[in-house]
Amino acid sequence: MSETDNETFQTIPSALTPFIGRSIVSMNTILIRLLEPGDIQPIAAAFAEIGWNKPASQYEEYLLEQQTGAREVLVACLGGEFAGYITICWQSHYLPFRAANIPELVDFNVLPGFRSQGIGTKLMDEAEQRVAAASPMVGIGVGMTADYGNAQRMYAQRGYIPDGRGLLYEGYQVIYGKLITVDDDLCMYFTKKLSPLGTTG
Repeated sequence: MSETDNETFQTIPSALTPFIGRSIVSMNTILIRLLEPGDIQPIAAAFAEIGWNKPASQYEEYLLEQQTGAREVLVACLGGEFAGYITICWQSHYLPFRAANIPELVDFNVLPGFRSQGIGTKLMDEAEQRVAAASPMVGIGVGMTADYGNAQRMYAQRGYIPDGRGLLYEGYQVIYGKLITVDDDLCMYFTKKLSPLGTTG
């Protein structure tokens, strides 16, 4: 994913309104904050508009998990418009990460109309900094089809390396000689060492 360097990054308090109007936010300002109740319907509607199946119930569950401390959901806005999000799952559902107490970055999405503007980089930067305050390592999973090509390149450029367990399908390791369906459930997991500032260790 190519990124530009001409945006201003700012983390704002969650007390501010979900999507700040263009009249008071520069068109090239990226704002990152935690998910709020008022975000749920606009986010679900934004994905429905492009044909992605991400219902409001998904974000209601995320919000509940955030309130209980199981997950953090970082929302990005550009020029006052919702642009994307990433979540931090503090106890990964991927058993090797869970056993090693490695938080996982999960469900990373930037709307197509907002890509190549630095938003994905800013979301990853903020997520890694938050994880680094609690863990020296962060993990992430990525699909293996060409649809995930930009994400694969981005993670490699950021210093993520394969965890050495090979391909997984629907959460299980792919065994030599086994036939599987190549779809979104075929993935590989990666890890990255973090410093206290969230950079590569």
